[in-house]
Amino acid sequence: MSTTTDAPQAGTQDAGDALAASSSEASLQRTLARSEQIERQIETDPSAFRILTGDRPTGNLHLGHYFGTLASRVVLQDKGVDTYLVIADYQVIADRDGVGPIRERVYSLVADYLACGIDPARTTIFTHSAIPALNQLLLPFLSLVTDSELRRNPTVKAEQEATGNRPMSGLLLTYPVHQAADILFCKANLVPVGKDQLPHLEQARVVARRFDERYGRVQADQPVFPAPEALLSKATNLLGTDGQKMSKSKGNTIEIGMDADTTARILKKAVTDSDRHITYDPENRPEVSNLVLLAAMSTGRDPHAIAEEIGDGGSGALKTLVTEAVNEHFAPIRARRAELAQDPGLLERVLAEGNARAEAVAETTLDEVRRAMQMTY
Repeated sequence: MSTTTDAPQAGTQDAGDALAASSSEASLQRTLARSEQIERQIETDPSAFRILTGDRPTGNLHLGHYFGTLASRVVLQDKGVDTYLVIADYQVIADRDGVGPIRERVYSLVADYLACGIDPARTTIFTHSAIPALNQLLLPFLSLVTDSELRRNPTVKAEQEATGNRPMSGLLLTYPVHQAADILFCKANLVPVGKDQLPHLEQARVVARRFDERYGRVQADQPVFPAPEALLSKATNLLGTDGQKMSKSKGNTIEIGMDADTTARILKKAVTDSDRHITYDPENRPEVSNLVLLAAMSTGRDPHAIAEEIGDGGSGALKTLVTEAVNEHFAPIRARRAELAQDPGLLERVLAEGNARAEAVAETTLDEVRRAMQMTY
């Protein structure tokens, strides 16, 4: 990126903006095409890929997490893709004054993962704080980025704006680099992301490239770090029960581990509209359409067919159908989760074993980094 202090001549601004937009759209289309090609490759050779994905332990996982990422993680794992799943506990303190009930939340995530089908024998589940070698990569990585680049990162910018330009913690400012370390420590070459997360992935690609250019290689024909690619998510985002963006902090979610009665009570209060005839029209009827979509995702049916089936039944019939669909879909998951909650020793063993595997991989990578930087003494 570059900036200029010269004022553009009349007419130039619009042309420049259009060119930038066109370039961005062209880049997105190339990424989408490559993502579709990767999906086909996974079907024939899943062993060619290693995925890194994860969550912050800031609360219990909800249906948005499940349909947005968790279910697809299980699918990729079952297809044979080597998967690393980070519980990003250090990221909790990037923008907060304390950690809260973090131990409880970490093990809650582990229980959610296992209940939903994540297999710890095939997916490495680990926490940031347990992998010193991963975090040590931050030092050489920070030498590869500038202060201005970090401040232009979308997440950093959004956080600064949300707090009225309050001074950021150093951890929040360097969040994009920590995320790059998450991806690169295990040499993940594939990261599932939404379109809005592509700038984060690009930061990891920049770090990988600059490390190669500045510090060199251990093997002459191979960079230390691969350039990770995007596996674009096709999941449709669910709104919260109030029709706003789904968020743990807003209390507008249905948690994976909630029981059937609690789920029914929450859905009964979900926001709809005054039109009794049910249609699936996300643009003009977002709240109603969101409930229809939730029923569709829970049953594997087409949302238009569900809306047509309800017809003039109104919001009452819609909420009844959604409640039944959600509770039926999640019944076995919730039963399995309840069993896991009764066996904290199992959850502890799963995480300890995952941490040990991740640390061994991180140590190997860190050793390569030291050799490439000629820092072996």
